[in-house]
Amino acid sequence: MSDIKNSYFSILDDANMFENSGHRTRFKELLDCYADFPFFTKGLCKCMYLSAWDDEHFCIMLEILTDMSLGGDATTREMRIKGDALVEEHPDAEYYVYQLSNAFLDGTSYKLPEETALPQDIMHIISRALQAGKLIDQI
Repeated sequence: MSDIKNSYFSILDDANMFENSGHRTRFKELLDCYADFPFFTKGLCKCMYLSAWDDEHFCIMLEILTDMSLGGDATTREMRIKGDALVEEHPDAEYYVYQLSNAFLDGTSYKLPEETALPQDIMHIISRALQAGKLIDQI
């Protein structure tokens, strides 16, 4: 693993940011496969952490990254366009998770609207992803 990949992985692992071994393994696989591509950014790394949370979102991320790598993409522009589509397709609590992902790609801060009432599991995912994002920014 290259130094930068190792740094991202280690800072999250040392801070016990992975929910379980599956989350940890999925994130490491994404880093190993895609961190050397020209489209890799800190924002994408944050999205990788977020998408590695479960198999469903990991598969979505894997499909997008595979398309980007095969298409020779040099930026995350196409991924960001797909992110907007995913926000529109998910009017439920996942809407906010996809909004967070888009904020990561845009390099902007993210704060839930104050009146937002989300299920505890979604609040936990968003909170942990924001914590992970702060750690990734330290690299």
